[in-house]
Amino acid sequence: MKINAAEFYKSFFKCADLPAPGLPEIAFAGRSNVGKSSLINKLLNRRGIAKTSSTPGRTQSINFILANQAFFLVDLPGYGYAKVPLEVKRHWGKLIQDYLQQRAGLKLLVLIVDARRTGTDDEKLFVQWLDQNAIAWVLVITKTDKLKNAQLARSLRHWREFLETDSIIEFSAVSGKGRDKVWRVIEAAMQAASDKNA
Repeated sequence: MKINAAEFYKSFFKCADLPAPGLPEIAFAGRSNVGKSSLINKLLNRRGIAKTSSTPGRTQSINFILANQAFFLVDLPGYGYAKVPLEVKRHWGKLIQDYLQQRAGLKLLVLIVDARRTGTDDEKLFVQWLDQNAIAWVLVITKTDKLKNAQLARSLRHWREFLETDSIIEFSAVSGKGRDKVWRVIEAAMQAASDKNA
């Protein structure tokens, strides 16, 4: 997909404040520090439109980014960071759950994991919850450039078996590897939703 325009739209701390449904929405979720913001910036070919931070757990709101004046990329709070206070974690969890359950415009959830890490109950339970709620999702494995070929093959096998999915995209924010594949999946999800509503 060619991105002709991209702009930060607004941050939301409550689902009640979200914009009225209308444009398609593609949401991005993952544990803190998996490279979620870097993935979004690379997809849009814009630096800093999604805020990156060396401090895990920094994203505390739902951030909407408007692309091509036609659809939103939605940056959800990172989850699973131990140093975040429990009360904040609970708020994030409810915020994410309410968003995913309530947004009619949501067409796809991009679940992001770090190629150097193994799966935890957070990812397993999240994927089960997505399936139970009939929310379409795709797995994107980031930071693949940091692994040798054999290590990456082991990582891919692990995530494929752990989350029981063949829908996996390898991604590197450094080289851009996987960028076009992510866009193809996003476009297909938006087209499928459009065809269903036609």
